[in-house]
Amino acid sequence: MKLGFIGLGDMGSLIVPRLMAAGHSVTGWNRTNAKASELIAGGMAWADTPREVAAASEVTFSCLTDGTAVKTCTMGNDGVLEGLAAGSIHIDMSTINPEVTRECAAAFAEAGRIFLDGPISGSPVTVKAGQASIMIGGDKAAFERVKDMLGAIGPKVSYIGPSGMATTMKISVNLLLMVEIICFGEAVALAEKGGVDRAAAVDAILKSVAASPVIGYRGPFIVEGNMPEKPLADVTLQQKDMVLALDLARKLGQPVPLAAAANELMNACRGLGIDHNDFVVAHQVYRRLGGFAQ
Repeated sequence: MKLGFIGLGDMGSLIVPRLMAAGHSVTGWNRTNAKASELIAGGMAWADTPREVAAASEVTFSCLTDGTAVKTCTMGNDGVLEGLAAGSIHIDMSTINPEVTRECAAAFAEAGRIFLDGPISGSPVTVKAGQASIMIGGDKAAFERVKDMLGAIGPKVSYIGPSGMATTMKISVNLLLMVEIICFGEAVALAEKGGVDRAAAVDAILKSVAASPVIGYRGPFIVEGNMPEKPLADVTLQQKDMVLALDLARKLGQPVPLAAAANELMNACRGLGIDHNDFVVAHQVYRRLGGFAQ
């Protein structure tokens, strides 16, 4: 298929090669074209605006930082909606407020186009390994049209429900992920306070029934206290998603006390000036609270 991709950041830059490797042609756009140089060298075509991406594509994707960026790139001047052919599909893989998703979907439907929310669950590690999962919300018939193509990104593709439901589910999944990692740091710090060597504590957790993939590839980051130079997801990025969860819970009247507690640990990371690290660095907050020497 002729595909378009808007947003060539940490995730988009890994998804595009997978689509091309599956035989699809891809036209891309990014706010700063410097990030596209390697992709262009690998065979991706470049367009100067999201509209031009859409005009050259049967299906377009976006993977952007927030809802404002999604609305600008899809519904703004020179946006996707201006270039997408009638009946064509746009899939937004961003983690954003479900209300923004539904607003975009309504505008596309009014124009005779289709907007699906298709957030991707995974880190750069899982995308590279071909193990990321994709959740789709919106028109189910449109989902069936693109389901096989989405398999090039990751083997786990699920239809969640009407517009906004996949975005809601992604926020819920990220809530779980963040609470899990915060609790992991808490558990390791407690074991250390009781005299257990940190490496032994991490190893024991990874061999226990509490182990999970996300702990598996983040756990080693704290063994020697050395965070990766390029975080899988830094504190600021993860807290953006946590704030989405807290806001959604407030609007729905649904209590999320563990999410609120995890968010406070993210605040502590920022206060200590360690928020440029992967968010598993919250383990260091627990060590400081427990009186460990730095």
